[in-house]
Amino acid sequence: MTLDKNIFIHNIYYMLSYAFQSLRQDSYRNISVESFEEIYDLFAMILSKGIASQLKQGLYREYIDQKDDLKVLRGKIDIQQSMRNVSMHRQVLTCEYDELSENVLLNQIIKSTATLLLRSGKVKREYKQSLKKELLYFSNVDLIDPKQIRWSSVRFHRNNQTYYMLIHICRLIIDGMLMTTESGEYKLATFIDEQHMCRLYEKFILEYYRKHYPNLNVSASQIPWAVDDDFTKMLPVMQSDIHLQKENDVLIIDAKYYSHTTQLQFNKNTIHSNNLYQIFTYVKNKEYTFKDEKHRVAGMLLYARTNEEIQPDQTYQMHGNQISVKTLDLNKSFNELSKQLDDIVNNYFNDIHKKN
Repeated sequence: MTLDKNIFIHNIYYMLSYAFQSLRQDSYRNISVESFEEIYDLFAMILSKGIASQLKQGLYREYIDQKDDLKVLRGKIDIQQSMRNVSMHRQVLTCEYDELSENVLLNQIIKSTATLLLRSGKVKREYKQSLKKELLYFSNVDLIDPKQIRWSSVRFHRNNQTYYMLIHICRLIIDGMLMTTESGEYKLATFIDEQHMCRLYEKFILEYYRKHYPNLNVSASQIPWAVDDDFTKMLPVMQSDIHLQKENDVLIIDAKYYSHTTQLQFNKNTIHSNNLYQIFTYVKNKEYTFKDEKHRVAGMLLYARTNEEIQPDQTYQMHGNQISVKTLDLNKSFNELSKQLDDIVNNYFNDIHKKN
């Protein structure tokens, strides 16, 4: 199967639009009809429109501690340093004060990410021009080393929540597409790496079902261990990717984005053993929660389809439960991609209607 790059890139946009609700605003609508030769162009366009939207609301600012030599008093005086100034015949006061500034981490991340895209030869000139115009408003914002960003220190609250999507797009670009050359310079990799695509793939499927199937209970819930004595110390958390439930009918989906959908052992293609053990464990422990109630619990490994010749498409009956292994073809148009997701729900749940 030959990868249609344009379809794949557009599906990345749709996946992002489900993961980040703000991408469905009118200002982003025309992205879906653009033709992208490279994924860098898609990210550059999303970032450009996101920055433009943020500029209309104003760049986020915080009070930052400053220390400077001034001729007039401002804030608090650093007595010792000011006395040194006098002894050196400098007629200035060393003052410590707070200043409201846009030179904060959120804006530094955006500027540094946009600069990476501007330096890439893969981004078309038209998208670079838009980014350049918006970066004029970041003249007082410092560039930072993308590799040194501590994402755990990024905090969102009421005053900066409009940055949520932008910062996550920046992280996707930096973490997933950034490589360092031997000369120490940065360049963009060919595509987003497997780890970050897996997160986006999971989030997309979860949000797709949340939006279109309100009659289902859709979550990424934790599954309790079925222990006999309630002793769960040191047991790992069982965190499902997608948990679909209607009354006592449950389908647990584990979304997997791998470069190889099967493993090769002794010249034989088999399902990834750890994945199969995991979904079976989820199903049996979830089933235990219903005790004597009538119920139906099934599991599914849903791989992103690759261009390999052998693709898993099997349904097994294991100890009273249905365990399926399927693939989702991201190389289809989004309408066809949606139908694949809809078929999964319709084949398992009765009387479920899709909300557009």
